[in-house]
Amino acid sequence: MTKILIALIGDFNAAITAHQAIPLAIKLAAKANGVDAAIEWIHTSMLADADLQTVLGGFDAIWCVPASPYASMDGALCAIRYARENGIPFLGTCGGYQHAVLEFARNVLGLTDADNAEVNPGTALPLIAPLVCALIDQGGDIEFADQSRISQHYGRASAIETYRCSYGFAPQYVPLFDHSDMVVSAWDEDGDPRAVELRNHPFFIGTAFQPERSALKGDTHPLISAFVKAAIASVK
Repeated sequence: MTKILIALIGDFNAAITAHQAIPLAIKLAAKANGVDAAIEWIHTSMLADADLQTVLGGFDAIWCVPASPYASMDGALCAIRYARENGIPFLGTCGGYQHAVLEFARNVLGLTDADNAEVNPGTALPLIAPLVCALIDQGGDIEFADQSRISQHYGRASAIETYRCSYGFAPQYVPLFDHSDMVVSAWDEDGDPRAVELRNHPFFIGTAFQPERSALKGDTHPLISAFVKAAIASVK
């Protein structure tokens, strides 16, 4: 049986619902795809000054998990950059999504002032800003962009997903990403961005919502199944 190893980037806390759900979600998706999946939690404080090839080089996929602010924002950003630059399948949910947007803005678009207002309220470029209404354990309709990869993974044009966040990708800054490799691939009913993806990457998707929560009901989620498939394809 094929075996895959997935790095979970974040500061594990057994009390956090998403941290309970993610191992279950991966287990369900692995079973559905006929593989054996192992996970390893990597604390963000281990990454900022590390040799990332040594720490992350053995993984088949990387998931940047919810529950930010992280102990080390730089550590999370370094792991995301490593996945992006090395073509490693990447999934970022909630805080992982926010930091994927931030990493791309800083390191690809050159927006070095881009920041997370939760961590730096006085930032001149609050790319990640407070939501008008906090989305704590709330569900909502998601519309996928036409011909987006995320829509292909879901196999449909829309979905209902659950959130637990008070900050997100500020919609007024979406035009900064025009003509770049990162595109907004899902929107909510108010027209706010809810997912991003990279055009020229085997699998790089970030979602404001938490698809992993489906595992708490015993369901295999199509996006997480697609992530596992990408990990299988990356096995050397």
